[in-house]
Amino acid sequence: LVLEGTPVRLSGEDVTRGTFTQRHLQFSDFESGEGYVPLKHLDQNQAKFEAVDSSLSEFAVMGFEFGYSVADPLTLVMWEAQFGDFVNGAQIIIDQFVCSAEAKWNQPSGLVLLLPHGLEGQGPEHSSARIERFLQLCAENNLQICNCTTPAQYFHLLRRQMYGGADRRGIRKPLIIFTPKFLLRYPKAASRLEELTGGSFQDVIGDSQYLGGQIRRVLFCSGKVYYDLLNKREETGRTDIAIIRIEQLYPFPLQRIADILRRYSESAELFWVQEEPENMGAWYFVEEQMQPFINPGAGGGPLKRQLRYVGRALAASPAAGAHKVHHDQQEALVEEAFSAAPSAVRKARRLVRKKR
Repeated sequence: LVLEGTPVRLSGEDVTRGTFTQRHLQFSDFESGEGYVPLKHLDQNQAKFEAVDSSLSEFAVMGFEFGYSVADPLTLVMWEAQFGDFVNGAQIIIDQFVCSAEAKWNQPSGLVLLLPHGLEGQGPEHSSARIERFLQLCAENNLQICNCTTPAQYFHLLRRQMYGGADRRGIRKPLIIFTPKFLLRYPKAASRLEELTGGSFQDVIGDSQYLGGQIRRVLFCSGKVYYDLLNKREETGRTDIAIIRIEQLYPFPLQRIADILRRYSESAELFWVQEEPENMGAWYFVEEQMQPFINPGAGGGPLKRQLRYVGRALAASPAAGAHKVHHDQQEALVEEAFSAAPSAVRKARRLVRKKR
C-alpha cells in the first residue's frame, strides 16, 4: 500500500511488535536505543507509514483514530486491541461514532478495528471481542464485520478497504476484523504466494472438494473453529460432510450462500457451528438471516428445513476459566458436529414470519 502511494497508520497497545509477537515493525539499536522501522524506508517516493504504541486507554485512543480516519480519508487507519475483550473500554466511541456517525451526521469513516478473538483456553478476559455486540449494531449497511481464516483473506480485505471498487475508490465504512491468535502460528492457516498476488477477498469460502449428492450434512462456521472441524473430518475420514466458512458476517452474503447451497441436496442437514456460547458469537444473527431463506413460505406452520446450532451452551461468561474445561468443551462441540444424531443441537428459536 505505501509503495502504491497509500499512507498507512496503525496504533494500539504494543502494535510495533504485536501483542502475540506476530509482528516486528520496529527494531531497536541496543546501544543508542533508537528505533528503526523498515517499512518507513522501502522507497524514497513511498507514502507515509506510522506504527504507534499507544497508552492503555482504549476510549481515548480509538476516539483519536476515529477522528484521524475522518480527517484523512486517503489513509488506511487501523486501531488494534491488545485482546479483543478490551474493546469494551471504548464502547462509547463505538456506539456514538463508529457505528452511527454516517447515519446521524452523514459523516463516513473508514476506520479499521483489529480485534484479536478466539476461545483458546486463556480465560474469559482473553477470548472474546463480543461478535454478538457488533452484529447487533449492524443496519443500513453501516459496518463491515469480518472473521478471516487465511493470510490471503486478511491481505485482500485490507486492500479492499482502500481500493474497494472498480474505480479503485476505498470503502468508506468502518471495518471490524476479528483477528486470530492461535492461527498466527498454525501450519494449516497458510496461503500460497499466488493467493496473495492474485485473487480478491471472498466473503464465503465454499468446500470445493466436497460437493454433490453424497453430502448429508453441511456445517457453516466462521473463524478458527473451521480448523477444528477440518481436522476432525480428516481424522474420521468422513466424505459426507461439507464445511462452509462465512468470512464476512455483515453485510451478510446471503446470495453467495444460496449459490453454494444449490450444490447440495435439499435433504442435507444444515448446522451452524461456533465455539462461543449460544447467546454470544454470531449464532442468533446468522439464524435470523438464513432461516427465512432455507425455509421460505413457512408462515406459521412447522419448519420443514432448518438451520440448527452446535456449540457451547448459554453462559454468562465468554469462556471457561480453566484450560482443561475449555479443552473438554471444545472437543465436545466438535464431536457433536460429526455425531450421527447430535444431542446438543438447538432448533430454530422462531418460526418464519409470514410475508406481508
